[in-house]
Amino acid sequence: MTRTLWICANGNCQGEVLTTVKPNFCPYCRGQVCLAAGGIVEETVNRKLDTDTQVFFYEQDFYVLSNFSAFTLNWAGWRFDTSEAAYHWEKFAHMNEVGIVGGHECHQCYVIRRAESAHAAFKIAEANKAARRPDWDEVKTDIMRAILRAKVNQHEYVRRKLLATGDRELIEDSWRDDFWGWGPNRDGQNMLGKLWMEIRAELRGSRSAT
Repeated sequence: MTRTLWICANGNCQGEVLTTVKPNFCPYCRGQVCLAAGGIVEETVNRKLDTDTQVFFYEQDFYVLSNFSAFTLNWAGWRFDTSEAAYHWEKFAHMNEVGIVGGHECHQCYVIRRAESAHAAFKIAEANKAARRPDWDEVKTDIMRAILRAKVNQHEYVRRKLLATGDRELIEDSWRDDFWGWGPNRDGQNMLGKLWMEIRAELRGSRSAT
């Protein structure tokens, strides 16, 4: 299936929406950046359809597996709108004050948790990259695994959709990210897909043990 990726030209946004129809405004800027002002540029991308052996969950039927999907998450004593926001929050959690009632978030964690969208949380984290925990690249996969486990434990629908993928290979069909997804050349590490397959196997194991 071929659709068009519309990218907001606002340097403070850079939001994306993948549609077959040209949008009238950027959904992340809530209409503040409009086409009339030249605010949206287009780029053509191809998304693969699910097959008998593979599931592509970036935007299609199994979008629930995407960290951008709108499933709230209770994480580390806080509520997040998406697992994406919780993941980026963890980049700066080492600067939070602990040992007091309710804890106290550092500025970066506070604005990420309260960001208006998953994409906005990502942009805030990118803008503060210099302040993230120094060992982030070493711990990020374990943190993501724990967040995904929390997501399936807190949402029965996500758990059922994950199990409904059967034995198929799970692939984050991201054309940009060659670590969590398979990237522009479809030869990336697809770590998000691998973690979901690992959790799927755990769920099956727990079901067979009961």
